[in-house]
Amino acid sequence: MPRPTITLSGDSLDRARIEQLLQEDALLVFEDCDVSGADLSRLNLQDSVFNNCALLETSFYAANLARTRWRRCRAGHADFESGDLVDARFESCDLNNTSWRRAKLASCSYRSCKLTGAAFEEVSYLGLSFEDCLLIGADLRRMSFRKQTLMGLDFADADLSGCDFRDAVFEGGGLRDAHIKDTRFDGADLREADLGGLKLVNVKLFAGATISPRQAAELVRTMGLNVA
Repeated sequence: MPRPTITLSGDSLDRARIEQLLQEDALLVFEDCDVSGADLSRLNLQDSVFNNCALLETSFYAANLARTRWRRCRAGHADFESGDLVDARFESCDLNNTSWRRAKLASCSYRSCKLTGAAFEEVSYLGLSFEDCLLIGADLRRMSFRKQTLMGLDFADADLSGCDFRDAVFEGGGLRDAHIKDTRFDGADLREADLGGLKLVNVKLFAGATISPRQAAELVRTMGLNVA
């Protein structure tokens, strides 16, 4: 028997109210709700839907958010640390300066999202995907994007130390001023990426990568050489 659905529209909600709703064992749909600053840590919100909600500085620490759907939400500085977000979907959301430390992000997807300054430390991420996202200044250390097609991802000033981009294809986006200590780009196709400001400390990490003549000239200039 399918679960009943409870839709809330335009409400301001706190933890006590949401805990009360969860006792109904219903699918919760939040439309235009304000949950900013609420402590929703460790709650079981699996399968819930959030549309056009304000979630500024909301804590979802260790919450069960598996299979949740998020559209056009504003969640700057929200805390998703240690949360279960397996198969969650984020679309057109403002997730700037959010924390995802140690979260379970398997098969999670972000599409057209702002993730400037987001921290993805020690996440589990098999099947995680980003598309047309701003990841400016994000902490993505040691993540693997190997053999992926990366569409419209702006990694400007992001910490990509130890990341694996081997055989990846960049379709737009860029790596301007990204931190790439020990980052692998072997065999990657970088022709459509903005490579401005990249510092090639170890050229071997780019073995077999494909770049355009224009990009080659820019990279040579960053090494202090003149192209005649």
